[in-house]
Amino acid sequence: MISLRKQLIFLAILLGGMSAMVNAQEKLSGLHYNPLLRSNAGSSNPQQKSGTTALTLPFFEDFSVNTLTPNASKWQNQDVFVNKDFPFNPTNTGAATFDVLDETGQVYSTASSVPFIADYLTSHRIRLDSLFGTDERELTPADSLYLSFWYQPQGRGDKPETNDSLVLQFGYLTGNLVFESMDSIIVPADQYLFDQGIDQIDAGDTIFSPEGCEPGLFIISNRIYTWGDDITVPCDSIFVPEMRWQNVWSAAGTSLEEFRQQFGSDFNQVIIPLLNENYFSPGFQFRFFNYGSIATTGLEAAGNVDQWNVDFIYLNNNRSLGDTTYNKIGFSGRAPSFLKRYESMPYRQYRSAPTNAIRPEIHVNITNLSDDTKNTRYRYTVEQQNGDQYFEWDGGNCNLNPFSTNGFQTCETGCGAKHSCPPVASLFALDFEQDTASFLIRHYISDSSVANILVDSLVYRQGFYNYFAYDDGTPEAGYSLEPTGAYLAMQFNMATIDTLYSIQIMFNRTTDENVDKYFDLIVWDDNNGIPGNIIYKKKRQKPHYEETRYAFTTYELDEPLIINGNFYVGMMRESVVLSIGFDRVNDAKDYLFYNIDGSWVNSSIDGSLMMRAVTGTAKTIGLPNEMTVANAIRIYPNPAKDQLNFEQASSDFDPSLIQIFDYTGRKIVETTFVNRIDISTIQTGLYIVVVQSERNTKQTSKLLITR
Repeated sequence: MISLRKQLIFLAILLGGMSAMVNAQEKLSGLHYNPLLRSNAGSSNPQQKSGTTALTLPFFEDFSVNTLTPNASKWQNQDVFVNKDFPFNPTNTGAATFDVLDETGQVYSTASSVPFIADYLTSHRIRLDSLFGTDERELTPADSLYLSFWYQPQGRGDKPETNDSLVLQFGYLTGNLVFESMDSIIVPADQYLFDQGIDQIDAGDTIFSPEGCEPGLFIISNRIYTWGDDITVPCDSIFVPEMRWQNVWSAAGTSLEEFRQQFGSDFNQVIIPLLNENYFSPGFQFRFFNYGSIATTGLEAAGNVDQWNVDFIYLNNNRSLGDTTYNKIGFSGRAPSFLKRYESMPYRQYRSAPTNAIRPEIHVNITNLSDDTKNTRYRYTVEQQNGDQYFEWDGGNCNLNPFSTNGFQTCETGCGAKHSCPPVASLFALDFEQDTASFLIRHYISDSSVANILVDSLVYRQGFYNYFAYDDGTPEAGYSLEPTGAYLAMQFNMATIDTLYSIQIMFNRTTDENVDKYFDLIVWDDNNGIPGNIIYKKKRQKPHYEETRYAFTTYELDEPLIINGNFYVGMMRESVVLSIGFDRVNDAKDYLFYNIDGSWVNSSIDGSLMMRAVTGTAKTIGLPNEMTVANAIRIYPNPAKDQLNFEQASSDFDPSLIQIFDYTGRKIVETTFVNRIDISTIQTGLYIVVVQSERNTKQTSKLLITR
């Protein structure tokens, strides 16, 4: 159910498409499982509705609530993946993605290279026999019932093959009963042995069901039964009302690019009348399902493929074929990051050059699904979590034309730009006492023509932690590089001198994950915008596959590296192909490089490799673990060059001893407390300064020495 490809795709990605071959080294493949669904399997849907009470008109679903699986109060099965990542330019936020993964996030056991039925999305029963409410009466075909929906092949995933398809069926109860299964009971073997005067029942013997069960039922024993054993035998046939399904619409697999050329848009709306009198009953249902197919060999084997996105499903009476607009305005897709280059970056690095880190403007997609021009108002707010900062941008009012004729709100007019391309109105707070910070950004769009002013909202959490990340944390594909011995590198930039402690990588599970795989973890310096000299290498590392949701594996450096400016983290794989998570929402291909023949080349694939650089403070190794204090002694400058000053900031702390340790725990300096010490003979690097008091309490601080 969620994610991407079967044929390791030699790529040429056009605006979000994954298609044919363009480069023999870089490859994208489908994910072999969806950890979001896998970790969600077995948990209760917060929208679960007890019982199976039939629904009434109108029926509407836009998948805007990100529950991972469908709302159980409307849908019978949980196969499809409800998400905001795979739809490309949806009509609103969220869609249901059909693929070849089941509700537990794993490829269907029935999957094959021959098209097979994969995901179902089946409604609960809908009362189409009558209208309810203020106009209670019988429903007939004359009441003009139509079902409409939007759909899209591929999205940010894999294009369905021509023989794959998306199907819609209508279903109704025939009034007949059909056999569904056989109910069984457990009978003590002692009962048979005693009645027949024997000591055992042999394999191959016939065992009839006891009195009280349906006559004539029996099983052929497949084992020996003796005294004390239990035997499961059939007892009653279970019959259920017969449901007859009829195909009413289908679409053959195609790429998003071909689809766009055919329909002139990223999503196409379908509207279908309900004309068969059999549908007008208490037991009407409809369902979507997809045919998918997978490759059976190579890295692409058993990868997730053949995505379809379905959205905005609406069933009601008094409609027509021309009823394809809706009195709804809202946002489409995810809320954007305010950062220019990264999805997340260390707070220290942001503080050193905040104006360079922030975008001048952001872009949000706003839709008007009605057939009238709406006068809308847009604003966003930024609120610091556990802090004091709060600011708001008010974009004022602007006319929003219908999506059916004009698409999303344009940035080409003054007021349109204030809504769809608003400026970042303020820098985030610069709190020099904190190592991390988090800001909640809320976007609001409202319609001045309705009484309920607030119409839609988007929320984004802008985090500043201890790592650089281009990705949003969710992979839509797996990235691999060939041939053996190829180098892969991601560029990051330290705006101010800092330390690199570790590298985080999200590896995708594969069918051959138990095979020994090794790679060298490498850090390079910069050579005019491409990787230069190797400054760190950790040989023969193994990928780890975490069970938690899209978890990264952390590879710690043996010793922290002091870095300023551009640097590169990456790997060289030894033999077996490795698949790394690839985010197709954020495009960072300008910062991804590979080298197969001695020359570094920029990636040609839109997206972000899920590899992160961790900076800042790490755990200190080899230091004593006595009681510690903070901010009792001011130590400056930091970074330092030749002299280090100590200034007492608290009368409660009586300093007696100064110690300096390197990051292996080796003691470099020990002296009685003085206000200044000479460090000119200590090599550049990262150190730990410990100031001890007469009462054996200690203040521990990080020190960076540079020259």
